[in-house]
Amino acid sequence: MTSRYQQLSNQKASVFLSLYQLSTMFRSYIKTAVRNLLRQKAFSIINISGLAIGMASAILILLWIENEVSHDRFHKKGDRLYTLNNRDRFNGELWAWNSTPTILGPTVKANYPDVEDVVRTSNTGFLFNHGEQRLNVSGTFTDPGFLNMFSFPLLKGSASTALNGTYNLVITEKLAKKLFGSEEPMGKVVRIDSIDQFTVTGVLKDLPNNTRFDFEYLMPWSYKTKLGWSDSSWGNNAVQTYVLLKPNVSQASFDQKIKNITIDHTSGEGKSTTQVFTYPLRDAWLYGKSENGQYVGGRIEMVRLFAIIAAFILLIACINFMNLSTARSEKRAKEVGIRKVVGAPKAMLVSQFLGESVLLSLLAGILAIVVVQVSLSGFNTLVDKQLFIPYSSPVFWLCGFLFVLLTGLVAGSYPAFFLSSYKPVKVLKGTFKAANALVTPRKILVVLQFTFAIALIICTIIITRQIDHAQKRDAGYDRNQLVYMTLQGDMDKHFDAIKNDLLGSGAAVAVTKSMSPITQRWADSWGFSWDGSTEEDKKADFIRMGSDADFVKTMGVKLVEGRDINIKEYPTDSLAVLLNETAVKEMRLKNPIGQVIREGGGRTWHVVGVLKDFIFESPFQKIEKLMVNGPAAWFNIIHFKLNPAHSVTENLKLAENVFKKYNPEYPFDYKFADEAYATKFDNQKRTGRLAALFAGLTIFISCLGLFGLAAYMAQNRIKEIGVRRVLGASVNNITTLLSKDFLKLVIIALLIASPLAWWAMNAWLKNFEYRVGIEWWVFAAAGFVSILIALLTVGYQAVRAAVSNPVKNLRTE
Repeated sequence: MTSRYQQLSNQKASVFLSLYQLSTMFRSYIKTAVRNLLRQKAFSIINISGLAIGMASAILILLWIENEVSHDRFHKKGDRLYTLNNRDRFNGELWAWNSTPTILGPTVKANYPDVEDVVRTSNTGFLFNHGEQRLNVSGTFTDPGFLNMFSFPLLKGSASTALNGTYNLVITEKLAKKLFGSEEPMGKVVRIDSIDQFTVTGVLKDLPNNTRFDFEYLMPWSYKTKLGWSDSSWGNNAVQTYVLLKPNVSQASFDQKIKNITIDHTSGEGKSTTQVFTYPLRDAWLYGKSENGQYVGGRIEMVRLFAIIAAFILLIACINFMNLSTARSEKRAKEVGIRKVVGAPKAMLVSQFLGESVLLSLLAGILAIVVVQVSLSGFNTLVDKQLFIPYSSPVFWLCGFLFVLLTGLVAGSYPAFFLSSYKPVKVLKGTFKAANALVTPRKILVVLQFTFAIALIICTIIITRQIDHAQKRDAGYDRNQLVYMTLQGDMDKHFDAIKNDLLGSGAAVAVTKSMSPITQRWADSWGFSWDGSTEEDKKADFIRMGSDADFVKTMGVKLVEGRDINIKEYPTDSLAVLLNETAVKEMRLKNPIGQVIREGGGRTWHVVGVLKDFIFESPFQKIEKLMVNGPAAWFNIIHFKLNPAHSVTENLKLAENVFKKYNPEYPFDYKFADEAYATKFDNQKRTGRLAALFAGLTIFISCLGLFGLAAYMAQNRIKEIGVRRVLGASVNNITTLLSKDFLKLVIIALLIASPLAWWAMNAWLKNFEYRVGIEWWVFAAAGFVSILIALLTVGYQAVRAAVSNPVKNLRTE
């Protein structure tokens, strides 16, 4: 018994001793790491800063990616939520799109027991009046089940009843503050467009920044029906439809059931060939590009691209860390030798150096969070988002810890295994030389850094050229001083008087009405026929606009033949139509003037003029077929051309007086066509700025690595430099000697980066019909910039080594 007791006591003592030894060793390693940091302050600052910048860049990109991939994935019933979509063949290609007929939703809900609920949404805008407040606000018409289907928190009111009444109104918290200030919003009455009064029956928490929905209020669909804005045509795809399937219902089986619903509800000449299918709401934001009738791309392509960029930037920061750590390796060699002599195993040394790396990564991570917080506002402006760091989320801190740990392990892996591999005998005898062992790995790392940096520079140049190319493209109409407004209130009723007063006051020189702004497509149609047309031509899609008169004069477009629409001089022009050159060509019309165009519903249009092609949609794409219809079509917008004889300010003041006279309840909200046209370049400009930003950061981090490598090379060749100086070598000779090796590395990186960048940009440019070519000088310019930056970086260390005292260098051991 005593022997057993003693054995247990000895085992416990052994365990306590081992734990004490580990604790002591751990404290020793921490002290060593801190001393190394403090002893080499400049080196530590550069090392931590480079890693912090890389980590901050990756964090910013990851915040953006998280926002993109989380779009509409927070809904509690998200696994059963789907959008309804159409698929049909046009112009010889199979297309898919997500706008649907108004009648589709109620039909699906009434006839398919697999469906739990269906809601439709349609964007709208009204003037809200309450007390002295008059606000033009954008909102959404929807069905009563919207708040039960989607997980948007309702702060006040009942999700089941808030949208039941025709005059019920659900507003966001932000709109409630605009309208009522600190007053209780529930039960308050709001006047809409000076026509009807609505009662606030619910207040929504402001929408999150990761949803496709964008509204400040919800209005019952029954009110849209009351206004006569809701139709039952199976050919009018004008709304978004969302379906909630019952639990355990298969998407594939449901798609098979509803596939021919539109076809089955049409007949005769209006017989449709359009098929209906569902698509998961959780994927709809990322996958919006149709190819062969399937959603296969879209925003997901940008997400993947920036995920790769984030990974490479972080990898380059880790490579920079490796370079700087191993550049000072000989200073740690004797420490390693002594530790091995006293019995430290290799695994213990590896853990020591990895621990130091993780410590540095932790410091860099803290600095990175500070950098992200400081730069987040500017980054939000750049990406047009409202990103934030979720400090209160435990998931964020867990991911942050894992991110720092992984970065530290990756960055410290090579230095740890390299330093721990030193032979103690050689080190302590002073015969250890690390130069030859480091040459190949270090050169590979530097080449990898500059390959990515040069590729980003090439991409930035090409993206900038593409944007500039499209901006210089002739739009085909005169955007200068062209203003447009939405027809609101009494503007349409008093249009003739408004037009006369705008012209009479000298505020404008031309005025017209249209379906949409000159810069946007709001409508398109198919199902037209004409003399000589075929059945296939009925599937040709036309962009639709409208005009009452003076379209050519107001928009500044050019008339190729015929005349403009003019309802006053030609009463039959209510059914007149203008075609653009592309439409005439694809319709194969040799003599278009007087040609009759028959619409699917039985209406006929007669061609009175042909317009020179102008850019209606994207300046990067080819021009599509366009028809401008006479007043038998509907109107939403008024355009007017300001008088060049007066200043813009004076013209706008005169115009405001006119609109206040005939439409006093509404604010004078106007937009310039040239500013609206400029927004067409926003996405590409944003991509270009991001590419330039990340290219600059990559170059900066890479140069830190070069700086460390140059210091390492100069240190290892210090005696050689001393001998060469004693034998008469000039500073230029020494500088050239130390710099030429780095020049070779950058040239190798250029040779690797060029075909990779060409492949990536060639694929990107294929998205644009109107695009630039990839010129040879782009690669030469990127190479020159990279070489210059690299030589300037290396040159500092080279010159410093070359001008040092050779006698001192030769004495130094």
